[in-house]
Amino acid sequence: MGPLQGIKVVEFQGIGPGPFTAMLLSDMGADVIRVDRKGGRTPNKTEITYRGRKAVAFDLKKPEAVEAALKLIGEADALIEGFRPGVMERLGLGPDVCLARNPKLVYGRMTGWGQTGPLALAAGHDINYIALTGALHGIGNAGKKPVPPLNLVGDFGGGALYLAFGMVCGLVEAKRSGKGQVVDAAMTDGAASLMSMFYGMNAMGMWRDERGVNLLDSGAHFYDTYETKDGKYVAIGSIEPQFYRELLQKTGITDSAFEMQMDPKGWAALKEKLTAVIKTKTRDEWDAIMLGSDVCYAPVLSLKEAPKHPHNVARETFVEIDGVVQPAPAPRFSRTPPKVQGGVTGPENDTALSAWGFSRADIDKLSQVGAI
Repeated sequence: MGPLQGIKVVEFQGIGPGPFTAMLLSDMGADVIRVDRKGGRTPNKTEITYRGRKAVAFDLKKPEAVEAALKLIGEADALIEGFRPGVMERLGLGPDVCLARNPKLVYGRMTGWGQTGPLALAAGHDINYIALTGALHGIGNAGKKPVPPLNLVGDFGGGALYLAFGMVCGLVEAKRSGKGQVVDAAMTDGAASLMSMFYGMNAMGMWRDERGVNLLDSGAHFYDTYETKDGKYVAIGSIEPQFYRELLQKTGITDSAFEMQMDPKGWAALKEKLTAVIKTKTRDEWDAIMLGSDVCYAPVLSLKEAPKHPHNVARETFVEIDGVVQPAPAPRFSRTPPKVQGGVTGPENDTALSAWGFSRADIDKLSQVGAI
């Protein structure tokens, strides 16, 4: 049941990257219990990031509910919260209180701007966080405005993945030292870290600080998407010379101008020529010619198409749970394979609390005072 089997995590319900972090840990085998707000909205089965854990609903304005949360935290290895700085402290569940109750606790905090800094208390979203790091500036076509890359770079890449990585690092260190600590995962920090290679290339003079004029940002004719005859798109990434030669061979291009692959001055003109060539065939026809070759080629698939592609089917990259098609756990492990622990559920106070050591009398008392 996954490499994190035996790890217990308390998650305070949030949106977006916080639940995604908890989903990742659950997929890897951790026992995650989600603390929802009493009277709040219950996630439905299509909200995939809430899958694989049980939930309780607490009224954290009541001291009995706070004490119940601390009892859960006392049994946990880790905690995840995604509120603005100071919210957990005002609830009586800040790091100092929780670490006093459980000195080995890894206390994970997810915010956009971080726990400190001039913007720490300001509202924001993914688009704002990646704007501040240089990432958004570099995404888009030449002469056009920056294009938000969904909310993958800030929320999920720079936020959730870095928090999950930080949590696991903290758990490894706590096992060695016997001491917990706070993990401050800021989406600005994570997004900046994701840009490491580009800051390095810029320092080496290999990357211009402009959109759409570089090797990997649609500037090069051999690294871009192209429309096909049937109005669909294909993705080509023939960077290495041997792959580029195969691209020319499979497209039937013999124009000598294409021999100057790495001369940026010719990229725009060559892109126009390659655009015309790719438009002569449908996406399926190009698939038949290039997919699986060393061209570095793939069709651009929609959300409905991707789960049905033979490669994704063969690897079981997508699964269906409660009638909802969704990505399977990643990455793969040879000995302790991860597995989705179930679909999305609402609060199940009795079942969830019992599994975490609450007695029938404890649960009845919380119910009687309206704490759950």
